[in-house]
Amino acid sequence: MPSLFDPIELGAIRAANRVLMAPLTRTRADDNHVPTEMMVEYYRQRAGAGLIISEATGISRQGLGWPNAPGIWNEAQTEAWKPVTEAVHQAGGKIIAQLWHQGRLARPDVNKLQPLSASATRAPYPNPAKNPYGEARAATLDEIKEAIEQYAQAARNALAAGFDGVQLHGANGYLIDQFLRDNTNLRDDDYGGSPDNRIRFMKEAVEAVIAVAGAERTSIRLSPNGETQGADDSNPEAVFIPAAKVLDELGISFLELREQAPDGTFGATTVPKLSPQIRKVFTRPLVLNQDYTLEKAQADLDSGLADAIAFGRPFIGNPDLVERLRAGAPLAQDNPKTWYSKGPEGYIDYPSYEEQAAA
Repeated sequence: MPSLFDPIELGAIRAANRVLMAPLTRTRADDNHVPTEMMVEYYRQRAGAGLIISEATGISRQGLGWPNAPGIWNEAQTEAWKPVTEAVHQAGGKIIAQLWHQGRLARPDVNKLQPLSASATRAPYPNPAKNPYGEARAATLDEIKEAIEQYAQAARNALAAGFDGVQLHGANGYLIDQFLRDNTNLRDDDYGGSPDNRIRFMKEAVEAVIAVAGAERTSIRLSPNGETQGADDSNPEAVFIPAAKVLDELGISFLELREQAPDGTFGATTVPKLSPQIRKVFTRPLVLNQDYTLEKAQADLDSGLADAIAFGRPFIGNPDLVERLRAGAPLAQDNPKTWYSKGPEGYIDYPSYEEQAAA
């Protein structure tokens, strides 16, 4: 059985190991969603991952309503990503861009636009009186085509910026997920109703990106089980198993699943994980994510359930996570108070284990 530290072919990308860095929103771009110099160092420090999946990166002004998150829809943003990808490559790493349309979760106070979604719904918020999410409008057929082209253009920009490939963000209650799930997709046209219709937007967006980047450099992230940010489905098996089969037929480089568990530390659910059933219909590399330890990661590789594992939060405080795991070294704790702050503290000042030991 493969070790977590063995190389793997993810389509056209040869990853040096099977420890992937999951997308992590860190809000260090500027107010115009342009990547900053700090981000160059942040990603360079983590180039030991077999593959870095960038933080969620907006594909359009309409689709990005999160303060200081990066975008990749204009020239300034694209140019600012180039030093990031160059730094990762110089350090021996690989990096792909995660393409993000937030749909109804794009905050109007950030982008000054009414959100766009599968249907006219509003995302919930813990304090309804302070809900920053606006009432979304249902996308017209022309707006659906426009959003699909925005994914394709963002993929062009990502390749121009030096990324090794792209991943569509189809998880966590964002636009693609809003089309997939029946409590956010209330449409009665070709993009709503049956599972096949709800899968259509995802399929067409992936096809558009494949036309630009090639299937061997295209991947997607899904979160098939449980509710996330108000997005849920009454029968996830009926939509996500066929969706995985469609993705397998399209020949994408890999599929990443963020799956919650009853004891999850970043979202929990009693809805069973679908990875065992998805494994049966998706024959290409399958990457699993959320709350993994070294032992659990290796066990899922040994069983054949996963081909690689994406680690998220452990990469925040451990820029050298792969080497720490390989050596059995203790993991440093990160500071949640600095996850979304603006400065270098809690971002690029975590030492490697070697530096920590020397100090």
